[in-house]
Amino acid sequence: MKRFIATLAALAALATPALAAPGETHAPQEYTWSWEGPFGTFDDRQLQRGFQVYQEVCASCHSMDLLSFRNLGQPGGPFEFLPDPEHEGELITFANPNDNPVVMDIASRYTYTEIDLETGEEMERQGIPADRFPNPYANDAQAAASNGGAAPPDFSVIVKARPGGAEYIRSLLLGYDYEVPEDVTLLPGQHYNPYFPGGVLAMGPQLFDGAVSYADDTPQTAEQYAADVAAFLAWASEPHMEQRKRMGLGVMIFLLIFAVLMWLAYRQVWANVKH
Repeated sequence: MKRFIATLAALAALATPALAAPGETHAPQEYTWSWEGPFGTFDDRQLQRGFQVYQEVCASCHSMDLLSFRNLGQPGGPFEFLPDPEHEGELITFANPNDNPVVMDIASRYTYTEIDLETGEEMERQGIPADRFPNPYANDAQAAASNGGAAPPDFSVIVKARPGGAEYIRSLLLGYDYEVPEDVTLLPGQHYNPYFPGGVLAMGPQLFDGAVSYADDTPQTAEQYAADVAAFLAWASEPHMEQRKRMGLGVMIFLLIFAVLMWLAYRQVWANVKH
């Protein structure tokens, strides 16, 4: 009888959701994204705002080594469609993203050092759309030394590399308001954030209301910044997602039509054969 009661107690414990203990990692907060589902697409305006937040807040520490400026103007990118200066209200696109004026302007703001093939000396030049996003540090050792021994992770595929994806990024950026549990000890330069594994990380809060000035009337709040930059990082992690979805839909339609034709052919071939 005692063994039976103990078994029931164990089953009840398994069926009851566990409460988060002090210092325990929290699950990311749920959020609805425009690109979710088989037909979801990125919001171009949100991607543009997210890129602005990355540039003004994140780029000083976090690299995006796998992304080139021209990716911003490719199909599905934040600046694929631009306002037509000759026809108000209409949008234009560029077959070659290297010719996209916004992409060219963004790239030209950076300076790159390379070797002059004629003299062998180092020379500086303006960035071009084919250049990759600049790394804020010369090497990993410098990145770690500048951040208390913890090198900031590259953001190229951060959404794919972290469980929870964009929801984790958004929750982490907004997760600094929690009270530090008694069993968590913070060293100088460390911060508590329950969405980070272990709860302790070197990066402090980065987003504050009014920190980034948007050109449109989008709310300039930490919550909006977090959602926008998380969306941009989601796109950066999978810039060809929209093309993949369109191709997948086309393949499904083709297979459906093919299945119908095969069924009709089967009926035609075996119509006069007794089974």
